[in-house]
This record gives sequence, structure tokens and C-alpha cells, in this order.
Amino acid sequence: MPLSFAAGETYQFDWSHEIVVLNGVTTKFKVAHVRLCHSRIPFVRAYPRESQEMVFDAHARAFDLFKGACTRGIYDNMKTAVEVVFIGKDRQFNRRFLQMCGHYLVEPTACTPAAGWEKGQVENQVGNIRERLFAPRLRVASYAELNAWLLDQCILYAKTNQHPELTDRTIWHVFEAERAALVPIGSRFDGFRATQAAVSKTCLVRFDNNKYSVSSRAVGRPVEIQAYAERIVICQDGAIVGEHVRCFGRNQTIYDPWHYVPVLTRKPGALRNGAPFRDWLLPANLERVHRRLKGSDDGDRQMVKILAAVLTDGLAAVEAACAEAVADGVHSADVVLNILARHRDPGPVATIPTPEALRLRQAPIADCARYDRLRRAG
Repeated sequence: MPLSFAAGETYQFDWSHEIVVLNGVTTKFKVAHVRLCHSRIPFVRAYPRESQEMVFDAHARAFDLFKGACTRGIYDNMKTAVEVVFIGKDRQFNRRFLQMCGHYLVEPTACTPAAGWEKGQVENQVGNIRERLFAPRLRVASYAELNAWLLDQCILYAKTNQHPELTDRTIWHVFEAERAALVPIGSRFDGFRATQAAVSKTCLVRFDNNKYSVSSRAVGRPVEIQAYAERIVICQDGAIVGEHVRCFGRNQTIYDPWHYVPVLTRKPGALRNGAPFRDWLLPANLERVHRRLKGSDDGDRQMVKILAAVLTDGLAAVEAACAEAVADGVHSADVVLNILARHRDPGPVATIPTPEALRLRQAPIADCARYDRLRRAG
């Protein structure tokens, strides 16, 4: 049955799997497909896997391209959206998925199982995109490079192909007219998947077969891991105690050396051989001071004092203090800390001259004898 959709009424969403040579390795990955049913404009984006945070990210990026959302979205019964399939069209949707739909004012509709024709446009898009963009096999250096190229290809396709029904216009021209009917987007949905985790004594939390470091103050109490498509945010009592670029390998440990600086103040010797500090890329002037201190007997202890100052004064201030010390030909921790203290002290308050109109015509006389006279009179 031919279907017709009004402008801004409906989009369709689906997943496919494709294969590329990613950084020299043949890699199978997932591709999210979104298609506006009226204008037929496609959106595709590659992800390492098909998980809920990837669903959220794909919607956010598609709506960024479209500059709005539709009032209805058509999906299959993917586990990241649908928890229970009842008889007919009745579904129990995932709570977080419904939160996303509510944020964008979208009404989700799930297809009948094994009835792909109910979202036939995006089903056809999967085949067309595979034939046009993934054959022959692509070679890319990263997901970022691949996704930038895919976005350019989607826009190029829309601008160079006629609309299948409104044949006097391109897909892009119909899409530009449809934009006025889309639901405006105020802000992106905060699309993370949350899990609880424990913090080890070495300031690490385990997530998705990898370990990530957190601030040393988080040790001993549980944290919430908020997994986004490309990053990991770790919170405790409402405060962020760790944030990392997400790793999709296995058995990897991702450190942020700054998480371990408070520990260094108690164990400065760990600076030399501690795993978090291996290949640590410090700012240029901090690194210059570090290299010069390596020749001192107490070089590690002095460097730890400088690093600890970052926790109170900030990295920019410590880097500037190190630059000033290096320029003066000195590199001891005492000098750097002294420079920081001088910059921290605002100095004497400037004297403001009194305007002529406010000057006293008769200066007051300090004469306590008058109070003695009042006392005797009483």
C-alpha cells in the first residue's frame, strides 16, 4: 500500500551492520539510520555497537542536522527501546527511551514483528546506503573521520537527487520547505546510560570490560557511571569525580594522572614509576621544570609540591609560574610556589584621591577634654 506523510509528521529509525577497514583492521560496526518520511532526507552515523546511549546520540545528531524533530517516530522492536511486546501495537517502552521521546515531543510507534514494510523507507535506505557508500570496502583512520564523511555524503545525496514524488525539486529543496513544520529543539537530551560501580583502592572503576580512573577522594564509596556514546562521566554525590574518552577495546586501563596527585603528596616516589604517570604529557613549562628537577636528590618531592599547587591555584596559574621561573633561570619548587603566592596576593590597595567637592572645609579636632567637662558637669 503506498503511504503518504505530511511535512514534519514522521521519521523512521533503523540499524544496520557494515564493514570497513578501520585504522588498518577489518571492523564490523553498527550504523544508525534516520529518515524524514516527507522529504526523504537520510541521516546515517556509525557506532561501535548498538546500545541505548548510541540510540540517544544518533537522535540528537540527526535532529541537529534536521534543525527539529517530527511528531512521530517509527521503530522496530529493538531491545534498547521496547521491553515487552504485547498483542497488536501495544508495547511497553523502556523508561529512558520514553524520556528521550518526551524531551523531543515525539510519539514512538513500534512496528509489528517481521513487518518491515511498516518502515519501508528506512529499510530501503539501508540497502541503498550499503551499495552507495560501503562498496567497495572503505578505509578510514577513525570513527570521527568516517562519520564526518557519512554526513557529507547524506547532504550531497539530498542536494543532487530528485524527490521521488515532487520530481521538479531535489530532496534538499523539499527538506528545506519541511523544516518549518518540524518540532523545534530547545536542547539536546542528556543521553547517557547509568550504572552503579565500586571504586577500587587504586582509584579505578570497571565498566564495559575496561577500567577508568577517578579522583582519589572517591575511594571507598560507590559511584554512578554515566555512559555516553563517546565519553564516560563518573559521579559521586552529584559531583563529577572522573571523565574520560570512552574506550571500546577490552581489558584496557585509562588513567587521568591528575586523579592521583593527592596520593603523590603522601608518596612522592610514585611519580617516577607510577603507572598513571607513564608517558604523562605535561604542559611545556611544567615539563621543563620536571626535566631539570630530575637531576636533584629531592627532585620528585619538589615536583610533587608543584603539581599539588595545581589543585588549589589551577593549571594555568602554575604553568605561568613555571614559565616565569624558567625565564629567570631557576626551577626549584620554593621559587615556583613563591611566584604563585605573589600572584595570589592582590598587593596594596590603590589610593583614591578625594574629590574636591567632598573635602572638609573645617577639619575635626580630636579633643577628649570636652568629654571630661561633660563628665564633671554631670
